[in-house]
Amino acid sequence: MKGRSLKLKEAHKSDKSNGAVGSVCSILWDVEAQHIITSSSSDSSILIHDTLLQSTPPKGLQHHRDGVTALALSPNSTCLASGSIDHSVKLYRFPDGEFQTNITRFTLPIRALAFNKSGSMLAAAGDDEGIKLINMIDDSIVRVLKGHKRPVTGLAFDPKGEYLVSVDSSGSLIFWELSSGKTLYTLNEVAPDYGSDTSVLNVLSWSPNGDLLAVPGFKSDVVMHDRDTAERLFSLKGEHDQSVCFLSWSPNGKYMATSGLDRQVLIWDVDKRQDIDRQKFDDTICCMSWKPHGNALAVIDTMGKFGVWESAVPSSMKSPSDGAPNLKSRTNGLLFFEEDEPNSSSSANLNEDDGDSHVEIEQVSRKRLRKQSALDALDENSDDKANSLPEIEPRKKSSRNHKKHLANGSEEIHSIMKPRESKMQEAFQPGSTPAQTGKRRFLCYNMLGTITTIEQEGYSHIEVDFHDTGRGHRVPAMTDYFGFTMASLNENGSVFANPSKGEKHMSTLMYRPFSSWANNSEWSMRFEEEEVKVVALGTGWVAAATSLHFLRIFTEGGLQKNVVSLDGRVVTASGFKNKLAVVYHVSDSLPSNDQMLEFRVLNISDGSRPLQGRLPLTPGSSLSWFGFSEEGQLGSYDSKGVLRVFTEQYGGSWFPIFSANKEKKSENYWIVGMNSTKLFCIVCNYPESYPLVIPKPVLTPVSLLVPLASSDLGEHGLENEFILNNLYIAQTHKKIENMATAGLDTVSLEDEAFDLEASLDKCILRLIAACCNADKLVRATELVRLLSIEKSVRGAIKLVTALKLPALAERFSGILEERLLNERMGTIAKASIIPNESLMNSVEVHSTSKVTDKVPEPVPALPSLKPTSHLSTEQEKSEGKVISKMGGKVDSNMNLDEANMKNGASKVKLDRNINPSPNTGKVSCEKNIKEGSDLGEIPRPQNPFAKATSNQKNSSIFDSIKKMKVNSGSRG
Repeated sequence: MKGRSLKLKEAHKSDKSNGAVGSVCSILWDVEAQHIITSSSSDSSILIHDTLLQSTPPKGLQHHRDGVTALALSPNSTCLASGSIDHSVKLYRFPDGEFQTNITRFTLPIRALAFNKSGSMLAAAGDDEGIKLINMIDDSIVRVLKGHKRPVTGLAFDPKGEYLVSVDSSGSLIFWELSSGKTLYTLNEVAPDYGSDTSVLNVLSWSPNGDLLAVPGFKSDVVMHDRDTAERLFSLKGEHDQSVCFLSWSPNGKYMATSGLDRQVLIWDVDKRQDIDRQKFDDTICCMSWKPHGNALAVIDTMGKFGVWESAVPSSMKSPSDGAPNLKSRTNGLLFFEEDEPNSSSSANLNEDDGDSHVEIEQVSRKRLRKQSALDALDENSDDKANSLPEIEPRKKSSRNHKKHLANGSEEIHSIMKPRESKMQEAFQPGSTPAQTGKRRFLCYNMLGTITTIEQEGYSHIEVDFHDTGRGHRVPAMTDYFGFTMASLNENGSVFANPSKGEKHMSTLMYRPFSSWANNSEWSMRFEEEEVKVVALGTGWVAAATSLHFLRIFTEGGLQKNVVSLDGRVVTASGFKNKLAVVYHVSDSLPSNDQMLEFRVLNISDGSRPLQGRLPLTPGSSLSWFGFSEEGQLGSYDSKGVLRVFTEQYGGSWFPIFSANKEKKSENYWIVGMNSTKLFCIVCNYPESYPLVIPKPVLTPVSLLVPLASSDLGEHGLENEFILNNLYIAQTHKKIENMATAGLDTVSLEDEAFDLEASLDKCILRLIAACCNADKLVRATELVRLLSIEKSVRGAIKLVTALKLPALAERFSGILEERLLNERMGTIAKASIIPNESLMNSVEVHSTSKVTDKVPEPVPALPSLKPTSHLSTEQEKSEGKVISKMGGKVDSNMNLDEANMKNGASKVKLDRNINPSPNTGKVSCEKNIKEGSDLGEIPRPQNPFAKATSNQKNSSIFDSIKKMKVNSGSRG
């Protein structure tokens, strides 16, 4: 079985001092699978990772003074418990992580924690060799269970609420009856003996239905014990090379994940007793947790690195969460114990000095009568130690108070019926990275430069650097006493802000210009009971969005210009010249955790709002970057790797122009900026999602790639180029229209539009060739109608003629004739405004009669109303020459008709490699097809966007009309 590679992400630093081999780390999912909690015995902090907003940094809980050795989460995920080497057990509210209390202390380090099914009781144990049962209602210790002679390393409550089972470092198990606190069974040396080695802990786990107890065995296997008799039933063995150090049942109990000291993780089909998948890791996996909903397994190794193994169970098999049992505990929500017997020595107070009280209670001889099953026939080669169980008899089930049982049921129903909280994305600053203790981080990283900070002895040190040192200002470093966490940068200055601090919950906004004619041009603003969430900069203005849903706009000099109310909580903002774009929530997120976001673009100079609408995101994703391109195009990038730009097409729509899923899936793209043709990002190796300041990250340009479907044409690159060129042309025409309306010069944009349309025609010609070769003739006809230039249409006719497609060539000729006719009619309609009405009337009558009788033959075209293009230098030289064909050689001096008569050519492919000509800088096709004409050298067509010059003849329209009359007269 071939293993797959899963890369892990560092969450905690491992203690490698004094030759340590690693740490004991813990990992948990919450019940809604929205958070992953991790801890390490070499780190005093607990990290809460948001699985829905993976780009946000984890929340750290730093209340322990030493490494965290155990975690437990209540069944309804509202209470988190942690145990530490500092001997304390602490409680936190979850998921916000607010510290609640130090619920108990031990005299030695804690090793194990566990909640019961209802969450009303917490069991804690460690090197003290005793187990404390803590009532979670009043935080009282209701019982201390003593019986182990070595440190207790594992605890597990029976899902049915009757037993607690514990295991120690020597491999001994004890079954405790919760109703009385008595020992039911003691199984000595059934698990590996790790002695004083605290880097590996014995563990145990109940199946979700409570029928089986799984314990690591001596033969690198996992042994299953019966819940009522504790007898050995069967084992999963033979696949690990070394001892199993952790195991975890899937939510439905059909599968089990086991990790061994051989650094392997195996997925088992428990019913079939065989492994169905496995994965090898660089270090030992010391803890695992199945995702409550779905098919995923969270793992963490002894080095403090964690990750999620997606599709741990092959997709062809039943999901590990399908059919998960929803058993209710048989116990009361608060465990009421029977009164202690006077001579009972199974419980005591750990603070008492009663070393002589560690007496092993004689095991009651009990055996459950059950039907013979196939399980009894398994495990013929079971270990002798595991089989050394005494004769046991059936025991009576302890009675339960009916009212207490009903009360417990209602409590659990209330827990299950708890409404699911939606997760709204928090505000973020584009181009910033999370804070890291002792490391420099980015407050801002954009196409102009960077702002970095590092905390030093209670204050921070901020530096501003420009990518192009020749253009940017030299900005001195700044000592930050405010604790700024966000910043923005442009050519004129930088703005900083910090979260609320102090008793007044005050937030500070500060602007620093890079140059000014006046002294003391730096200014700051303070907000009481209001927190700055995002800042933005533009030409002559500064903006800050706050927690009160205010968008505060200031001038560059510090004048408070406007305060605008947003419709919801701000998410992010960005500025470009006079434009300010802001994103905010319009409602709570959906039950599927889809974010409901809206964007708004404001023109600061004239106070208008040119754009507003919903911001689309990939389902289940969050917004990762938002900003303007170098040309001022608005763009967004979500956590699923889709980049979108806003265009005026279709009444204003967002177009996806890049998808990271089409690139390497082992890489994450941290977006910095974009222009019309490239996406600029820092490539981070998975699972890292953001760059470090040191070493200096490399800014990488990535070509835009529209997420197209897999076409039967097989020309993904040409189709991508076709869509992007159409998008650029539409954007350019819109700019020309806006500038013309404003009375501005549009010559440069007209030239740009002319070049874009010429480039689009070349792309369409290549697509036509591909369609012909793939017998997609209808698609080829659709494409020829999209050609902007008459010369390109003629080139398409010659192409299909060379490919021996006469029917298609005739259709293309008809399209060309139709276009020429429409252009003539348009020219005549424009000419009808001249005073000589009689001449124009006669022309119209004559031309109309000819149109109804016969379609006119192609004649030299009149000046086109559409933009035209010229072919490259090499193409112009090759006009009138032969297209080389597959299957034969053709003399380059022969014209196209002669070549067609001499050679029977098969289909021809266009060369897709477009290389710039060294002499002209224009593109040329190197191999197969040269666009040409039999008419000889043709000068560059007139740019339709260019203004008319004095050299142009005003009578060109009348000359054309006269030619039309002469031609029509000769035909008649």
